[in-house]
Amino acid sequence: MSLSPQTLSPNPSSCGAVGSAAAFACDANRRSIYVDCEDEFARFKWLESEKAGHDVGELAIYRWLKMHWWGYLRARWLEHLQGKCFWIELDRGDFGLLLRAFQEEKDLLDAIVGHLKDGRENLDVIRWAKANQISIEPVIRILEALDINSRRLVHEIELRGSHC
Repeated sequence: MSLSPQTLSPNPSSCGAVGSAAAFACDANRRSIYVDCEDEFARFKWLESEKAGHDVGELAIYRWLKMHWWGYLRARWLEHLQGKCFWIELDRGDFGLLLRAFQEEKDLLDAIVGHLKDGRENLDVIRWAKANQISIEPVIRILEALDINSRRLVHEIELRGSHC
């Protein structure tokens, strides 16, 4: 297993029409979530081994996945939506979505994204909106467009079975 993140070369022929979000992604930093998280694995394994006083081995990777994968993935998804980094495993149409969509409701969008960054789920956001007497229709429209529940990736290591 390689332990350093790498940047993947853009492939202009696979980017779609000129002017589209996907075409813009060709010029963006294109990276792989799976390659990038190997660096996280290495850091976590080193820290866990230091705490234990010996090399904890592959067990640290499974522990990292169990403890941190969903938060790590959400942070990468938000970077993708913000147009900061094109993550090749994520929907190319979602790249930079926050720069294009809901600009007439930017304050609401920013508040919702803030909640998602903090790890909250759709229901939490809806409860927040109701508690703050915010019109629910635009909140639902934004949540449906972001579609957080369909953006969950399972790490290939998890597909092989948990060793935790």
